[in-house]
Amino acid sequence: MSKPLSDHERRKQISVRGLAGVENVAELKQSFNRHLHFTLVKDRNVATRRDYYFALANTVRDHLIGRWIRTQQHYYEKDPKRVYYISLEFYMGRSLQNTMVNLALENACDEATYQLGLDMEELEDMEEDAGLGNGGLGRLAACFLDSMASLGLAAYGYGIRYEFGIFNQKIVNGWQVEEADDWLRYGNPWEKARPEYMRPVHFYGRTEHHPDGVKWVDTQVVLALPYDTPVPGYRNNYVNTMRLWSAKAPCEFNLKDFNVGGYIQAVLDRNLAENISRVLYPNDNFFEGKELRLKQEYFVVSATLQDIIRRFKVSKFGSREIARTDFSKLPDKVAIQLNDTHPAMAIPELMRVLVDEEKLQWENAWDICVRTCAYTNHTVLPEALERWPVDLFAHLLPRHLEIVYEINRRHLEKVAAKYPGDNGRLSRMSLIEEGGQKRINMAHLCIVGSHAVNGVAQIHSDILKVTVFKDFYEMEPEKFQNKTNGITPRRWLVMCNPGLAEVIAERIGEDFIRDLDQLRRLLNFVNDEAFIRDVAKVKQENKLKFTAHLEEHYKVKINPNSMFDIQVKRIHEYKRQLLNCLHIITYYNRIKKDPNKQWTPRTVMIGGKAAPGYHTAKMIIRLITAIGEVVNNDPVIGDRLKVIFLENYRVTLAEKAIPAADLSEQISTAGTEASGTGNMKFMLNGALTIGTMDGANVEMAEEAGEENLFIFGMRVDDVDALDRKGYHADEYYNRLPELKQAIDQIAVGFFSPKQPDLFKEIVNMLMHHDRFKVFADYEDYIKCQEKVNDLYKNPREWTRKVIHNIAGCGKFSSDRTIAQYARQIWGMEPTLEKLPAPDGM
Repeated sequence: MSKPLSDHERRKQISVRGLAGVENVAELKQSFNRHLHFTLVKDRNVATRRDYYFALANTVRDHLIGRWIRTQQHYYEKDPKRVYYISLEFYMGRSLQNTMVNLALENACDEATYQLGLDMEELEDMEEDAGLGNGGLGRLAACFLDSMASLGLAAYGYGIRYEFGIFNQKIVNGWQVEEADDWLRYGNPWEKARPEYMRPVHFYGRTEHHPDGVKWVDTQVVLALPYDTPVPGYRNNYVNTMRLWSAKAPCEFNLKDFNVGGYIQAVLDRNLAENISRVLYPNDNFFEGKELRLKQEYFVVSATLQDIIRRFKVSKFGSREIARTDFSKLPDKVAIQLNDTHPAMAIPELMRVLVDEEKLQWENAWDICVRTCAYTNHTVLPEALERWPVDLFAHLLPRHLEIVYEINRRHLEKVAAKYPGDNGRLSRMSLIEEGGQKRINMAHLCIVGSHAVNGVAQIHSDILKVTVFKDFYEMEPEKFQNKTNGITPRRWLVMCNPGLAEVIAERIGEDFIRDLDQLRRLLNFVNDEAFIRDVAKVKQENKLKFTAHLEEHYKVKINPNSMFDIQVKRIHEYKRQLLNCLHIITYYNRIKKDPNKQWTPRTVMIGGKAAPGYHTAKMIIRLITAIGEVVNNDPVIGDRLKVIFLENYRVTLAEKAIPAADLSEQISTAGTEASGTGNMKFMLNGALTIGTMDGANVEMAEEAGEENLFIFGMRVDDVDALDRKGYHADEYYNRLPELKQAIDQIAVGFFSPKQPDLFKEIVNMLMHHDRFKVFADYEDYIKCQEKVNDLYKNPREWTRKVIHNIAGCGKFSSDRTIAQYARQIWGMEPTLEKLPAPDGM
């Protein structure tokens, strides 16, 4: 028998990783050694593994630079319309492997490092995640950047270069503990500082009204220093730019008014200005009205708009001479997409620049502003909507408050003209919420100031039109669109699951990586025994690899033949990790009651971060770890049920867990999850979904066939009906003995014997004020999980359903999403043409 292939040998056989030509490999080795010796080690004799990582990263980066310059040159020559995607979050993860995939360098680099006696996967593991996001919204922005580059769009991602990204999560004695994410500690080989494009950003001060216009004076200035990161398209030689701003105090900061003894303090106070880009706010779907956060929002918007207008004014590559001054052409050359309301200040800021600085008439400026801007809504949860206190606004951005008031005055005039005498509608549609302290409703500002408003899945876009934005939809229905989210198949299939990408490519070729709709052709193989076997085999290999990772990190023995049942996402009541917990407890109780029955073995994994200030979410984590302590140490259960909390869930852990999943848990209350994108990643990687009819689950069921998902629970209409009738948890508690048993066990301390009342708040919430109606879906969820168990016992039928799901994934490529944004919102046309490769590449 031949000995099993090494990891390196196995990787070599995967064609989607690119060709490893002899010249290519030799050139990479030479480049690697040059970087190692001349830019890193210098006077040290011994190179560390980190030195090797930096040498490899710089070697790969060399292949980007020529393409990057060529791409920007191409845009200056062609002068296309450009799109600016402004987001407070870009959740990028690691860049090395993704760059190799998109440049077709993976096998060549693997071979080069192998010949140098190194293991490429070990080097890849040295890279820090760029964790500049909380979850879905920030990761969506990252997928969009990949798709915009792969579709040849002249696109720019603009955001903040946070010194500290999303915190690292440690679990200590079952509790979440946060640790600062010092991701830049060792330097970032993927970014390039561009001090020549530094911009001033103003805060505070006051306004002066003169006959020739308004002046904003006596402001405090903070400098915005840009850092550029290349964004390579998939094998098309396009490289776009993500530009992230860092805050710097100006040289004269606080020094003009220091007195004797004040100099040291004045220099130390520079930190106050630079704190703007210090740290990402760690809230997901929750608004925290802090001054520092409003500063961050205005900081990114002001710096970005200055950059947009500078680029609009100059015409030719490398030139700083002003060529364009006619701002009526701005909407023909510039599209601005607001990723949620966080960059909403772009609307009053663009008005300020056009009216106060460029001296346009208000009406003309407003027309330009609306035709340029578009707004994506990401949530209907009321606690997540941004509503800034007017007094904070007046203090920090006095001119912008005046502009918002003027926008509102003209807006309400239109409303009153269309609906005379309807005062209720006027107050509902105002940008300013009266009553208590006055607040600015940023979503209303975005709707009024944009030509397009979109939700992120069909059901979400429909809910916007009939509930939260009903009045706005009635007034301007043509503004409202849907753009169902998507994910990039480069990172979320080719990169994280090369084994699956390869068995697909063997059947239908490699074009699906660019055109995911081609996965439909896999329906021809749904009864092909060899294909069924190959898909199941790849899943088993991924599970074994993840099992090894878990046993190394968690010291738990895992049964790789058990069903891997995974729920990974931010911890939030609406995502209902508690419903998952109730199933675990119920399954545990059933095994205990009849230990000799043939139970389907399961390993349940739950992972995700809780916002540091979200007490209930932290208690949910503690409950999950407590259940695990009991279940995992019960000898009667053995390896038939294990519960693992996946610590520090992040992009890099998702890339390991998702390819190994059998069952994907997407169980939010219908009408609460705007879209979800993790659901799509699991589907593409060969997991089956158990889920409610919420977010994009609805469209996934449409694409793959509802019979190929495990759909359960209330639909939106049922939730509405239950709201009207009144939700009474005790009715379910008294009617369902297994539910009662599970809740009682939590309540009396079965899972926390040393602190019997540890979870009394959770029980009290579930029994008396559960906004998300966990008990209402419990019975159907448990029944649905029984169907899951039954099907898992029939591997062939299970895998046939998996193939139906993979074949139905085409719609959920972010390439499709971005093509729709481009054509239907930005007025741009995607291209599949390649740019010529730079010489010698």
